Amino acid sequence: MLKKEHYKVLGVMSGTSLDGVDLAICEFVPPESSATGKWEYSIGKAETLPYNSQWKQKLQQAISLDSEALETINEDYTSLLADYINAFITKHKIESLDAICSHGHTILHQPKNGITLQIGNLPKISELIQQKVVCDFRVQDVAMGGQGAPLVPIGDQLLFSEYDYCLNLGGFANVSLNKDGNRLAYDICPVNIVLNVYAEKTGVPYDDGGNIAKSGKVLLAKSSLLNALPFYKLSAPKSLGLEWVLKEIFPVLDASYALPKDTLRTFTDHTAFQIARQFKKGSTVLVTGGGAYNKYLLNRICSYKDVELIVPSAQLLEFKEALIFGFLGVRKLRGEVNCLASVTGAKENHSSGVIYN
Repeated sequence: MLKKEHYKVLGVMSGTSLDGVDLAICEFVPPESSATGKWEYSIGKAETLPYNSQWKQKLQQAISLDSEALETINEDYTSLLADYINAFITKHKIESLDAICSHGHTILHQPKNGITLQIGNLPKISELIQQKVVCDFRVQDVAMGGQGAPLVPIGDQLLFSEYDYCLNLGGFANVSLNKDGNRLAYDICPVNIVLNVYAEKTGVPYDDGGNIAKSGKVLLAKSSLLNALPFYKLSAPKSLGLEWVLKEIFPVLDASYALPKDTLRTFTDHTAFQIARQFKKGSTVLVTGGGAYNKYLLNRICSYKDVELIVPSAQLLEFKEALIFGFLGVRKLRGEVNCLASVTGAKENHSSGVIYN
Protein backbone atom coordinates (compact mmCIF):
# COMPACT_ATOMS: atom_id res chain seq x y z
CA MET A 1 0.00 0.00 0.00
CA LEU A 2 1.20 3.51 -0.81
CA LYS A 3 1.78 5.59 2.30
CA LYS A 4 -1.23 7.78 2.99
CA GLU A 5 -1.92 10.93 4.98
CA HIS A 6 -4.78 9.32 6.91
CA TYR A 7 -5.83 5.77 7.82
CA LYS A 8 -9.17 4.44 9.00
CA VAL A 9 -9.11 0.88 10.30
CA LEU A 10 -11.08 -1.44 12.55
CA GLY A 11 -9.02 -2.72 15.48
CA VAL A 12 -10.16 -6.10 16.82
CA MET A 13 -8.91 -7.65 20.06
CA SER A 14 -9.81 -10.68 22.18
CA GLY A 15 -7.92 -10.93 25.46
CA THR A 16 -7.19 -13.69 27.94
CA SER A 17 -9.81 -12.44 30.40
CA LEU A 18 -12.50 -13.69 27.95
CA ASP A 19 -14.72 -10.62 28.34
CA GLY A 20 -15.49 -10.76 24.63
CA VAL A 21 -14.26 -9.21 21.39
CA ASP A 22 -13.30 -5.51 21.44
CA LEU A 23 -13.95 -3.67 18.17
CA ALA A 24 -12.98 -0.04 17.64
CA ILE A 25 -12.87 2.26 14.63
CA CYS A 26 -9.45 3.89 14.79
CA GLU A 27 -8.08 6.74 12.71
CA PHE A 28 -4.40 7.59 12.43
CA VAL A 29 -2.46 10.50 10.95
CA PRO A 30 1.26 9.76 10.49
CA PRO A 31 3.96 12.26 11.56
CA GLU A 32 4.69 13.55 8.07
CA SER A 33 1.02 14.62 7.76
CA SER A 34 0.45 15.63 11.37
CA ALA A 35 0.46 19.21 12.62
CA THR A 36 2.26 18.07 15.77
CA GLY A 37 4.93 16.02 14.01
CA LYS A 38 3.78 12.95 15.96
CA TRP A 39 1.37 10.13 15.22
CA GLU A 40 -2.15 11.35 15.98
CA TYR A 41 -5.03 9.01 16.70
CA SER A 42 -8.73 8.98 17.50
CA ILE A 43 -11.22 6.29 18.48
CA GLY A 44 -14.67 6.38 16.92
CA LYS A 45 -17.42 3.80 17.36
CA ALA A 46 -16.29 1.12 19.77
CA GLU A 47 -18.00 -1.87 21.34
CA THR A 48 -17.29 -5.10 23.20
CA LEU A 49 -19.30 -8.06 21.94
CA PRO A 50 -19.41 -10.69 24.71
CA TYR A 51 -18.92 -14.41 24.20
CA ASN A 52 -21.85 -16.65 25.01
CA SER A 53 -21.30 -19.24 27.73
CA GLN A 54 -20.57 -22.02 25.23
CA TRP A 55 -17.82 -20.08 23.47
CA LYS A 56 -16.34 -18.90 26.73
CA GLN A 57 -16.09 -22.53 27.89
CA LYS A 58 -14.62 -23.62 24.54
CA LEU A 59 -11.90 -20.99 24.74
CA GLN A 60 -11.10 -21.82 28.38
CA GLN A 61 -10.67 -25.51 27.53
CA ALA A 62 -8.96 -25.15 24.14
CA ILE A 63 -5.47 -25.39 25.65
CA SER A 64 -6.01 -29.14 26.16
CA LEU A 65 -7.23 -29.90 22.62
CA ASP A 66 -5.33 -32.15 20.20
CA SER A 67 -4.14 -30.83 16.84
CA GLU A 68 -7.25 -31.94 14.92
CA ALA A 69 -9.59 -30.30 17.44
CA LEU A 70 -7.48 -27.13 17.34
CA GLU A 71 -7.93 -26.96 13.58
CA THR A 72 -11.69 -27.25 14.04
CA ILE A 73 -11.92 -24.54 16.70
CA ASN A 74 -9.69 -22.31 14.57
CA GLU A 75 -12.09 -22.67 11.65
CA ASP A 76 -15.14 -22.10 13.84
CA TYR A 77 -13.65 -19.13 15.68
CA THR A 78 -12.58 -17.47 12.43
CA SER A 79 -16.21 -17.68 11.30
CA LEU A 80 -17.42 -16.34 14.68
CA LEU A 81 -15.00 -13.41 14.50
CA ALA A 82 -16.14 -12.63 10.97
CA ASP A 83 -19.75 -12.63 12.18
CA TYR A 84 -18.86 -10.18 14.96
CA ILE A 85 -16.99 -7.90 12.57
CA ASN A 86 -19.76 -7.94 9.96
CA ALA A 87 -22.40 -7.23 12.62
CA PHE A 88 -20.39 -4.27 13.95
CA ILE A 89 -19.79 -2.80 10.49
CA THR A 90 -23.47 -3.16 9.58
CA LYS A 91 -24.77 -1.78 12.89
CA HIS A 92 -22.61 1.33 12.74
CA LYS A 93 -22.78 1.75 8.93
CA ILE A 94 -18.99 1.76 8.66
CA GLU A 95 -17.56 2.56 5.24
CA SER A 96 -14.19 3.22 3.57
CA LEU A 97 -11.96 1.13 5.83
CA ASP A 98 -8.32 0.67 4.87
CA ALA A 99 -8.20 -2.65 6.72
CA ILE A 100 -9.45 -4.81 9.55
CA CYS A 101 -6.56 -5.27 12.02
CA SER A 102 -7.26 -8.32 14.17
CA HIS A 103 -5.31 -10.00 16.95
CA GLY A 104 -7.34 -13.22 17.10
CA HIS A 105 -7.50 -15.16 20.36
CA THR A 106 -4.45 -16.75 22.00
CA ILE A 107 -4.82 -20.47 22.69
CA LEU A 108 -1.19 -21.61 22.99
CA HIS A 109 1.78 -19.43 23.89
CA GLN A 110 5.05 -21.30 24.47
CA PRO A 111 7.75 -19.11 22.94
CA LYS A 112 10.56 -21.18 24.47
CA ASN A 113 9.30 -24.05 22.32
CA GLY A 114 8.77 -21.84 19.29
CA ILE A 115 4.98 -22.14 19.60
CA THR A 116 2.27 -19.52 19.63
CA LEU A 117 -1.26 -19.95 18.29
CA GLN A 118 -3.85 -17.22 17.87
CA ILE A 119 -7.05 -18.64 16.40
CA GLY A 120 -9.25 -16.55 14.12
CA ASN A 121 -6.45 -15.63 11.71
CA LEU A 122 -7.20 -18.00 8.84
CA PRO A 123 -7.20 -16.56 5.29
CA LYS A 124 -10.95 -17.14 4.97
CA ILE A 125 -11.64 -14.24 7.36
CA SER A 126 -10.92 -11.80 4.52
CA GLU A 127 -13.39 -13.62 2.25
CA LEU A 128 -16.08 -13.72 4.94
CA ILE A 129 -15.97 -9.98 5.60
CA GLN A 130 -14.94 -8.82 2.11
CA GLN A 131 -12.26 -6.53 3.51
CA LYS A 132 -8.48 -6.36 3.63
CA VAL A 133 -7.31 -7.98 6.87
CA VAL A 134 -4.02 -7.60 8.73
CA CYS A 135 -3.63 -10.25 11.44
CA ASP A 136 -1.51 -12.99 13.06
CA PHE A 137 0.98 -10.54 14.55
CA ARG A 138 2.83 -12.89 16.96
CA VAL A 139 3.98 -15.87 14.88
CA GLN A 140 6.76 -14.11 12.96
CA ASP A 141 8.31 -12.74 16.14
CA VAL A 142 8.44 -16.18 17.79
CA ALA A 143 9.99 -17.59 14.61
CA MET A 144 12.67 -14.88 14.93
CA GLY A 145 13.53 -15.98 18.48
CA GLY A 146 11.26 -13.51 20.27
CA GLN A 147 8.64 -13.91 22.95
CA GLY A 148 5.89 -12.86 20.54
CA ALA A 149 4.69 -10.59 23.36
CA PRO A 150 3.98 -7.98 24.39
CA LEU A 151 3.26 -6.25 21.09
CA VAL A 152 1.54 -3.12 22.40
CA PRO A 153 4.76 -1.20 23.35
CA ILE A 154 5.39 0.20 19.86
CA GLY A 155 2.03 1.93 20.30
CA ASP A 156 2.95 3.09 23.79
CA GLN A 157 6.17 4.57 22.41
CA LEU A 158 4.65 6.37 19.43
CA LEU A 159 1.19 7.29 20.80
CA PHE A 160 1.65 7.71 24.59
CA SER A 161 5.22 8.91 25.08
CA GLU A 162 4.23 11.54 27.70
CA TYR A 163 3.93 8.87 30.45
CA ASP A 164 6.83 7.25 32.31
CA TYR A 165 5.10 3.87 32.17
CA CYS A 166 2.13 2.35 30.38
CA LEU A 167 0.45 -0.35 32.46
CA ASN A 168 -2.20 -2.68 31.09
CA LEU A 169 -4.37 -4.59 33.56
CA GLY A 170 -6.12 -7.30 31.58
CA GLY A 171 -5.91 -11.05 31.90
CA PHE A 172 -2.26 -10.33 32.74
CA ALA A 173 -0.51 -7.16 33.85
CA ASN A 174 2.12 -5.88 31.47
CA VAL A 175 4.16 -2.72 31.44
CA SER A 176 6.23 -0.75 28.95
CA LEU A 177 8.78 2.01 29.46
CA ASN A 178 11.74 3.73 27.85
CA LYS A 179 15.13 2.85 29.31
CA ASP A 180 18.46 4.05 27.95
CA GLY A 181 16.87 4.94 24.62
CA ASN A 182 15.16 1.58 24.15
CA ARG A 183 11.56 0.56 24.69
CA LEU A 184 11.27 -2.26 27.20
CA ALA A 185 8.11 -4.18 28.01
CA TYR A 186 7.17 -7.43 29.66
CA ASP A 187 4.45 -9.31 31.48
CA ILE A 188 4.45 -8.75 35.23
CA CYS A 189 1.91 -11.19 36.66
CA PRO A 190 -1.60 -12.56 36.12
CA VAL A 191 -4.56 -10.34 37.04
CA ASN A 192 -8.09 -10.93 35.79
CA ILE A 193 -7.35 -14.39 34.41
CA VAL A 194 -7.11 -15.43 38.08
CA LEU A 195 -9.32 -12.90 39.88
CA ASN A 196 -12.34 -13.60 37.67
CA VAL A 197 -12.17 -17.33 38.47
CA TYR A 198 -12.57 -16.70 42.20
CA ALA A 199 -15.10 -13.90 41.70
CA GLU A 200 -17.26 -16.40 39.83
CA LYS A 201 -17.19 -18.65 42.89
CA THR A 202 -19.09 -15.89 44.71
CA GLY A 203 -21.73 -15.74 41.97
CA VAL A 204 -20.49 -12.68 40.04
CA PRO A 205 -18.40 -12.50 36.83
CA TYR A 206 -15.75 -10.18 38.30
CA ASP A 207 -14.86 -8.40 41.53
CA ASP A 208 -16.47 -5.01 40.92
CA GLY A 209 -14.14 -2.30 42.23
CA GLY A 210 -12.23 -4.94 44.21
CA ASN A 211 -14.89 -4.79 46.93
CA ILE A 212 -14.96 -8.55 47.54
CA ALA A 213 -11.18 -8.64 47.90
CA LYS A 214 -11.33 -5.65 50.24
CA SER A 215 -13.67 -7.61 52.53
CA GLY A 216 -11.31 -10.59 52.78
CA LYS A 217 -8.04 -11.23 54.56
CA VAL A 218 -4.56 -11.99 53.26
CA LEU A 219 -3.53 -15.64 53.53
CA LEU A 220 0.10 -15.08 54.45
CA ALA A 221 1.44 -18.56 53.66
CA LYS A 222 -0.04 -18.51 50.17
CA SER A 223 1.13 -14.94 49.62
CA SER A 224 4.70 -15.95 50.46
CA LEU A 225 4.59 -18.90 48.06
CA LEU A 226 3.26 -16.71 45.26
CA ASN A 227 5.89 -14.02 45.73
CA ALA A 228 8.64 -16.68 45.68
CA LEU A 229 7.74 -17.95 42.19
CA PRO A 230 10.87 -18.00 39.96
CA PHE A 231 9.23 -16.02 37.13
CA TYR A 232 9.35 -12.85 39.22
CA LYS A 233 13.14 -13.03 39.37
CA LEU A 234 13.60 -13.34 35.60
CA SER A 235 14.84 -10.39 33.57
CA ALA A 236 12.88 -9.04 30.61
CA PRO A 237 11.94 -9.96 27.95
CA LYS A 238 9.49 -12.36 29.50
CA SER A 239 5.84 -13.24 28.95
CA LEU A 240 3.11 -15.33 30.53
CA GLY A 241 0.34 -17.58 29.29
CA LEU A 242 -2.52 -19.64 30.67
CA GLU A 243 -0.23 -22.67 30.84
CA TRP A 244 1.92 -20.96 33.48
CA VAL A 245 -1.12 -19.95 35.52
CA LEU A 246 -2.45 -23.51 35.52
CA LYS A 247 0.93 -24.87 36.63
CA GLU A 248 2.10 -22.22 39.11
CA ILE A 249 -0.82 -20.17 40.44
CA PHE A 250 -3.93 -22.29 40.86
CA PRO A 251 -2.12 -25.12 42.69
CA VAL A 252 -0.97 -22.61 45.33
CA LEU A 253 -4.37 -20.96 45.70
CA ASP A 254 -6.26 -24.26 45.76
CA ALA A 255 -3.84 -26.22 47.97
CA SER A 256 -6.12 -25.82 50.98
CA TYR A 257 -9.68 -24.60 51.40
CA ALA A 258 -10.14 -20.85 51.63
CA LEU A 259 -13.09 -18.53 51.27
CA PRO A 260 -13.19 -16.94 47.79
CA LYS A 261 -13.04 -13.46 49.34
CA ASP A 262 -9.79 -14.38 51.14
CA THR A 263 -8.30 -15.83 47.96
CA LEU A 264 -9.29 -12.65 46.11
CA ARG A 265 -7.72 -10.47 48.81
CA THR A 266 -4.54 -12.54 48.78
CA PHE A 267 -4.12 -12.53 45.03
CA THR A 268 -5.11 -8.88 44.60
CA ASP A 269 -2.49 -7.85 47.14
CA HIS A 270 0.05 -10.15 45.50
CA THR A 271 -0.68 -8.55 42.13
CA ALA A 272 -0.41 -5.03 43.57
CA PHE A 273 2.94 -5.84 45.19
CA GLN A 274 4.42 -7.30 42.00
CA ILE A 275 3.19 -4.38 39.89
CA ALA A 276 4.43 -1.71 42.32
CA ARG A 277 7.94 -3.24 42.25
CA GLN A 278 8.28 -2.21 38.59
CA PHE A 279 7.98 1.56 39.14
CA LYS A 280 10.27 4.32 40.30
CA LYS A 281 8.94 6.57 43.04
CA GLY A 282 7.13 9.64 41.71
CA SER A 283 6.52 8.21 38.24
CA THR A 284 3.47 8.80 36.05
CA VAL A 285 1.69 5.60 34.98
CA LEU A 286 -1.04 5.37 32.34
CA VAL A 287 -3.36 2.55 33.45
CA THR A 288 -5.69 0.81 30.99
CA GLY A 289 -7.50 -2.51 30.70
CA GLY A 290 -10.45 -3.81 32.70
CA GLY A 291 -8.39 -4.01 35.88
CA ALA A 292 -8.20 -0.20 35.94
CA TYR A 293 -11.76 -0.28 37.33
CA ASN A 294 -10.51 -2.27 40.33
CA LYS A 295 -10.10 0.64 42.75
CA TYR A 296 -8.89 -1.61 45.56
CA LEU A 297 -6.09 -2.95 43.35
CA LEU A 298 -5.03 0.57 42.33
CA ASN A 299 -5.05 1.73 45.95
CA ARG A 300 -2.90 -1.23 46.98
CA ILE A 301 -0.38 -0.45 44.21
CA CYS A 302 -0.07 3.12 45.52
CA SER A 303 0.31 1.83 49.08
CA TYR A 304 3.38 -0.13 47.98
CA LYS A 305 4.92 2.65 45.83
CA ASP A 306 4.31 6.41 45.66
CA VAL A 307 3.35 6.82 41.99
CA GLU A 308 0.67 8.73 40.07
CA LEU A 309 -1.73 6.27 38.44
CA ILE A 310 -3.57 8.00 35.57
CA VAL A 311 -6.80 6.31 34.46
CA PRO A 312 -7.94 7.83 31.14
CA SER A 313 -11.41 8.09 29.59
CA ALA A 314 -13.51 4.93 29.60
CA GLN A 315 -13.16 4.63 25.83
CA LEU A 316 -9.35 4.63 25.86
CA LEU A 317 -9.24 2.51 29.02
CA GLU A 318 -11.37 -0.22 27.46
CA PHE A 319 -10.22 -0.06 23.83
CA LYS A 320 -6.52 0.81 24.01
CA GLU A 321 -5.46 -2.68 22.89
CA ALA A 322 -7.89 -2.62 19.95
CA LEU A 323 -6.51 0.83 19.10
CA ILE A 324 -2.93 -0.39 19.17
CA PHE A 325 -3.60 -3.52 17.12
CA GLY A 326 -5.18 -1.15 14.62
CA PHE A 327 -1.93 0.82 14.78
CA LEU A 328 0.17 -2.33 14.31
CA GLY A 329 -1.88 -3.08 11.21
CA VAL A 330 -1.29 0.40 9.80
CA ARG A 331 2.45 0.07 10.43
CA LYS A 332 2.39 -3.29 8.60
CA LEU A 333 0.52 -1.76 5.65
CA ARG A 334 3.20 0.96 5.50
CA GLY A 335 6.04 -1.58 5.72
CA GLU A 336 7.22 -0.02 8.99
CA VAL A 337 8.50 -1.66 12.16
CA ASN A 338 5.69 -2.73 14.47
CA CYS A 339 7.57 -5.22 16.63
CA LEU A 340 10.54 -4.18 18.77
CA ALA A 341 13.44 -6.55 19.40
CA SER A 342 14.23 -4.68 22.64
CA VAL A 343 10.80 -5.77 23.89
CA THR A 344 10.39 -9.32 22.61
CA GLY A 345 14.00 -10.49 22.34
CA ALA A 346 13.71 -11.23 18.61
CA LYS A 347 16.91 -11.03 16.58
CA GLU A 348 15.88 -7.70 15.04
CA ASN A 349 13.09 -5.13 14.76
CA HIS A 350 10.58 -6.16 12.14
CA SER A 351 7.16 -5.56 10.58
CA SER A 352 5.03 -8.45 11.78
CA GLY A 353 1.68 -9.81 10.67
CA VAL A 354 0.10 -11.16 7.48
CA ILE A 355 -2.12 -9.31 5.00
CA TYR A 356 -5.12 -10.98 3.39
CA ASN A 357 -6.80 -9.11 0.52
